[in-house]
Amino acid sequence: MWNIRLEKNSDIPLYIQIADHIKKLILNERLEEDKLPSIRQLARELGVNNVTIVNAYNLLEQDGYVYSIKGSGTYIKRNPDPNDFSYVAEGDIELMVSGILPIAEDSINFASVSPTPDLFPIEDFKQSIVKIIDRDGPKAFQYTEITGYDPLRESISKYLFESSKIEANKDQILITSGGQQGLDIISKTLIQQGDCILVENPTYSGALSTFKSRGAKIIGVPMLEDGIDIDLLKSYIRRYNPKFLYMMTNFQSPTTYSYSQAKKEELLSLAYEYGFYIIEDDFLTDLSFSKEINLPLKSKDKYDRIIFIKSFSKIFMPGIRIGFIILPYMLFKDIVKAKHTTDVSSSGFLQRAFDEYLRRGYWKEHIGRVREVYKKKYDLFIAELEKLKKYGIQFSPPNGGLSIWIRLPEDIDGVDLYKECIESNLSIVPGRVFFTDDSLYSNYIRLSFGNVNEEEIRKGIWILDNILSKNKLNKDSKFLPFI
Repeated sequence: MWNIRLEKNSDIPLYIQIADHIKKLILNERLEEDKLPSIRQLARELGVNNVTIVNAYNLLEQDGYVYSIKGSGTYIKRNPDPNDFSYVAEGDIELMVSGILPIAEDSINFASVSPTPDLFPIEDFKQSIVKIIDRDGPKAFQYTEITGYDPLRESISKYLFESSKIEANKDQILITSGGQQGLDIISKTLIQQGDCILVENPTYSGALSTFKSRGAKIIGVPMLEDGIDIDLLKSYIRRYNPKFLYMMTNFQSPTTYSYSQAKKEELLSLAYEYGFYIIEDDFLTDLSFSKEINLPLKSKDKYDRIIFIKSFSKIFMPGIRIGFIILPYMLFKDIVKAKHTTDVSSSGFLQRAFDEYLRRGYWKEHIGRVREVYKKKYDLFIAELEKLKKYGIQFSPPNGGLSIWIRLPEDIDGVDLYKECIESNLSIVPGRVFFTDDSLYSNYIRLSFGNVNEEEIRKGIWILDNILSKNKLNKDSKFLPFI
């Protein structure tokens, strides 16, 4: 079972080879026991050092295939889903700070940015599935090209120009199994041990985990309300000579801030001048509640320095796991190789069905409906949050996206507040999990409204009101977690 054939002369690090082999065993249900071998045992069996196995297990955990229990070992997470955190023990702060966010099934979910199932376009997508099965028959279930189903790449090219004024030839587009896989294969290609990369601070914790797993030196640059701190960014570029900058232009996660036009133009100039790439993760540009058009950075990329990642998970159906990358021509061949070693190709069947969905015009109807529903939730959420300002909380309404970034009074710790909310059946995310140094900036939380209805929004804010009210009555003593 553990007869892993390691290619020690390969460009692929040993820990990644081991992790990929174990991943295949898990997906093929070849492992009968839930617990993986101890680090020492597997290292001895494979003839590698302990650190190699530690890194392999860490990578599997970051990808959602296993979880670890301190003092006990590493266990398989059956039917892995990187967006499903329900298996985590409630209130396990150590795992939560590592980016694994516990969400109890019966809690009000202000933590997840996934859409509610009642918005899934089931009937329209079913029609697309029936169409491609009738049209393509058995061919619908064959492997597709490594780069993706060619007609879907054409449809995405057209969609990008119509929605975001991005001119991308289909031959620059690589289909991926969601946005997270896009980050992973880019990291495999671009990052060597010790390479310096720059990120917004705070940023998406899943990206931080991916970059750390490749041995990158991560430097955080503070986020301001109109985008990254450009003056500090310039200083860091000159000092660290970064391989790339990872950023989100519109409704950044977790701050929900959007970049000014001036900062977008300056970022492009800096990338060209200093020769680094920008990974632009287009998290939620489609979900704007304003008539003002705020285009992605890629729409102005005249230097071919932007690696553009997008997933449809947050505004379509998360389980479909379809995303894509627009790649600079210089990087395309190497990143396609990394994609092939990851999973050969993404589901050809789902790509065909999604292409049909786009061509039938269902997407435009869906995004219009989604914006309308979320705008209503957003307005209610903002109105309810206004009631909490009496406790000293601060936030800037983003007019888009699925979350609100909250600054708490200095005497309230976000992790302590999280723990007390858990006891009251409310799930939130403490802000420290998004910072490059989680010992700083402890008085932030992120609240999301994507996965709750109007009644749950009111009840969740009422729970927060009660907790903050108790703290205000006891403001002269330290804010303690619920015990």
